[in-house]
Amino acid sequence: MRFLKALFALILIVSILSAAAAAYGWFWLQNEVAKSGPMAQETEFTVERGEGFASIADRLQLEGLIPDKRVLRLHARIEGVESAIKAGSYIVPARASVSEVLTQLVEGDVVQFRLTIPEGLTTAQILRRVEAAEQLNGDMPEREFEEGVLLPDTYAFGAGTTRTQFIERMEVAQDALLEQLWDSRQTDLPINTPYEAVILASVVEKETASADERPLVAGLFVGRLKKGMRLESDPTIIYGVSRGEPLYNNQGQRRTLYRSEIRRATDWNTYQMDGLPKTPICNPGRDAIAAVLNPPETDYVFFVADGKGGHLFAETYAEHERNVAAYRAYERGEIAREREN
Repeated sequence: MRFLKALFALILIVSILSAAAAAYGWFWLQNEVAKSGPMAQETEFTVERGEGFASIADRLQLEGLIPDKRVLRLHARIEGVESAIKAGSYIVPARASVSEVLTQLVEGDVVQFRLTIPEGLTTAQILRRVEAAEQLNGDMPEREFEEGVLLPDTYAFGAGTTRTQFIERMEVAQDALLEQLWDSRQTDLPINTPYEAVILASVVEKETASADERPLVAGLFVGRLKKGMRLESDPTIIYGVSRGEPLYNNQGQRRTLYRSEIRRATDWNTYQMDGLPKTPICNPGRDAIAAVLNPPETDYVFFVADGKGGHLFAETYAEHERNVAAYRAYERGEIAREREN
């Protein structure tokens, strides 16, 4: 009798321990699948047709979208959805949890459209493009978006995406990029905040469309700020005059700056003010932001357009004057050739 009682007590203890272990395991898994993911920015992920779930889980971990493929596989097995994954390209949001990633793959919310927002547009210009995009749905957002808060890029999205969702994705992408790049910046920069980095990057973005020149222009501007020199950037004058919209004369033709505009003091005219403009003058791309946070060392202090899509750089003002003269001679030659034709 005592033996039976002891056996019963042992069975009861084992049952309690087993139930406790199961409960602990369930709560542990729920916590793990709900944790924010490791990816700091939204990322496109493609499931190939016929690809097995084990391969999908391996790649999700390898590409840094989930911290542990074993958690994903266990969660999918318990939910019974291992064979329910749909092929296609997905946009996985920044910090997406394991549960959120699995839900996307099961529901099949795949990419159907893409919209490219070029670098260097003002926020007003970006909003006009988004409003005109026929693939997007819904009204424009009611709240305002400041200059420089939207990250230019090519964005993929599914049917049903609203204009507000699209614009807010650009805003989140900008925040994630700044978080990623700010911690790895050079330590001796004349830039104190991520916002100042965006301001300077916006000036770099508007000064050159050449990817090869962008780091050099960034290094030149950083050098000028360190020396206490003014940036003297024409695009900052234009922003103060027209908020970045093209300038036209009375006949509706594109024009250059007037001398009176160059002399006019605004919150952006870096010919008339020290340091950075009040705000960004456009929405810079990731390369321009990266360039101002880790610029190359350069002795160049001046630069001027060469008339062929690039710039001529100089270390001294005398050399700069020769470059300006060369550009003006090239410009006169182009005008003469146009008249001949």
